[in-house]
Amino acid sequence: MNAHILMQTHAENYLNERRRLGFGLRSPGYSVMSFARFFDALNNQEPLTVEVMADWARQDQNNSGKPLTWARRLKHLRPFCRYLQQFEPRTEVPGDNIFGGVGQRLAPHIYSEREIIDLLDAARNLGSFIPGLRGATYETLFGLIASTGLRVSEAVHLLDTEVDLKSGRLTIRKTKFAKSRHVPIHPSTIEILKQYRSKRNLSIAVTEDTPFFISTRGRRLGRPLSLGQVHNVFISLRNQLGWINRGAHDAPRIHDLRHTFVVRRVLLWQAQGLDVDQQMLALSTYVGHAMVTNTYWYLTGIPQLMAVAAERFEFFAHMPEVYHD
Repeated sequence: MNAHILMQTHAENYLNERRRLGFGLRSPGYSVMSFARFFDALNNQEPLTVEVMADWARQDQNNSGKPLTWARRLKHLRPFCRYLQQFEPRTEVPGDNIFGGVGQRLAPHIYSEREIIDLLDAARNLGSFIPGLRGATYETLFGLIASTGLRVSEAVHLLDTEVDLKSGRLTIRKTKFAKSRHVPIHPSTIEILKQYRSKRNLSIAVTEDTPFFISTRGRRLGRPLSLGQVHNVFISLRNQLGWINRGAHDAPRIHDLRHTFVVRRVLLWQAQGLDVDQQMLALSTYVGHAMVTNTYWYLTGIPQLMAVAAERFEFFAHMPEVYHD
């Protein structure tokens, strides 16, 4: 590696180039910059080796001690290492067998209707300097994610101007995969969002830059919520409610509300006797998946939908064979 160029400089150039091509790189970008800082601190003038990368991977933020976590961190470095080889051909690229494979996607916690109701009730009762506003913010935020399948980042980053309650749609601008989309919302959801907006507007002056969901604490009143804030509130409510985890992750997550939305939609189509295949592309577009295969994963990766996949297999298995001369 050229001794006059810091690894952080290479990392910034790499990420800038990839983002110009339309890649979001939120989590991989964090990993690449973290590794670059780690490498520069070593003051290592030798070509980059797998051993150095493995040392960094083991030092994850939560000290998890989990090879799966280390494998995921290394996976983020592979494209970066290939990029570096144009400057230093001896740069090594980590394989996928150092800490074992990253593995399949983990089954999420699919919320029951009762759990979602309890979550919204608990959120509504959150205390605030402005009576009721903090509770209304989080109740509406979690309810919106549950009723539309938005990613939590998409919901948190909504601007007031992107919530059109007259036409009944949200505008999601260039989030994951640099895609924008319009998300129609149900009349019952529109009514709840109207109620929240009215309550919110009693406490702040609305401008073009006003976030739809606002922080309500002290000097941060009217400013955007941070993802950290939202996750901390959710964890507190989750602990308060004492749910029994039915997913493969460490505990139920906000993101599992999105998974629950998709699962319920597919189950509803099945109950209505609709052709699920014909609906999947629309659902994939609605939730902002980059590929429809990401939506089809639910049919095989979620226990509640395995029966759907089994029925489909049974149908095709019993179709008459066609012979060609």
